[in-house]
Amino acid sequence: MTVSRAVLAAREALASVDLSSYDAEQSRLMDERCILVDEQDNAIGAMDKKTCHLMENINKGLLHRAFSAFVFRPSDGKLLLQRRAAEKITFPDMWTNTCCSHPLDDFEQEKIEKEQLGVRVAASRKLDHELGIPQSQTPVDDFVYLTRIHYLAPSNGLWGEHEVDYILFFTGDVDVTPNLNEIRDHKYVDKAELQAMFEDPANTFTPWFKLIARDFLFGWWDELLARKDSTGKVVAKSLVGIEDGSKVVKM
Repeated sequence: MTVSRAVLAAREALASVDLSSYDAEQSRLMDERCILVDEQDNAIGAMDKKTCHLMENINKGLLHRAFSAFVFRPSDGKLLLQRRAAEKITFPDMWTNTCCSHPLDDFEQEKIEKEQLGVRVAASRKLDHELGIPQSQTPVDDFVYLTRIHYLAPSNGLWGEHEVDYILFFTGDVDVTPNLNEIRDHKYVDKAELQAMFEDPANTFTPWFKLIARDFLFGWWDELLARKDSTGKVVAKSLVGIEDGSKVVKM
C-alpha cells in the first residue's frame, strides 16, 4: 500500500474509535497532530495522534516522527528514567528513558528539520510537560542528536507505535516535578542498576527503550563516561560525531 492510500484508510478508521473509557487528559492529547513521514524520514503530511497510534493504521503503513531523550546527571553520569503513568493510552506503567514523545505539526518551530531543531525544541517542551523540568534548564542547543531508528511495536490489540525516532542525549542538572498524569515514578540509575532492572521480571519496559538499549545505549554511555571534561563531569556534546546520523536505522 502506498503512503497516500494508508492515510486515506486511516481517516476512514478514525470515526470508529471511542476514547470515552480512557483518561480525559490523555484522550485530549490524542488530538495533537504528529508529523507523518516516509521510511526515509521525508515529511509527507500530518495526522492526529489517535489515528497514528491505531494498529489498524500502522499495519497499513502509517509512520510518524518521534524522539527519545536521555538526560544524564553531569556529576556521576547517571541516567534519569521515568515510569509511564497508568493513565497513558499506549504502554502504560512501563519504565522508559527520560522522555519519549513527538514533534508536532501544530508548532511551526517543531517542523524545522535543519540540524534537528524541531525535535530538539519538542524535547525541551515535553521534558517540561512530563517531568516539570523548566525549559530554561534544557536549552535546545545542548541536546546532542545521535541517530534515528525506524521501529514498529504493538502496545495491545488496538494501539501501537510506528516511528522514525530521533535519539537525543542531554547532560544537565535539572529539577524534576513530575506530572502524575504522565509519569508515576522516576529515578536516576547507573549502568549496572539499569542492567539489573532489565533482568528483574517484575519490571516492564517500552519496546523502543529496549531496542535502543540493546543496540546502542550502553556503548554510548561508556563513551560519555570516558570523555569527562577537566572537572570530571560528563558532557553530552563530547559525543558529537560519534554516529553518522544521516541515515535511518531500521530496527
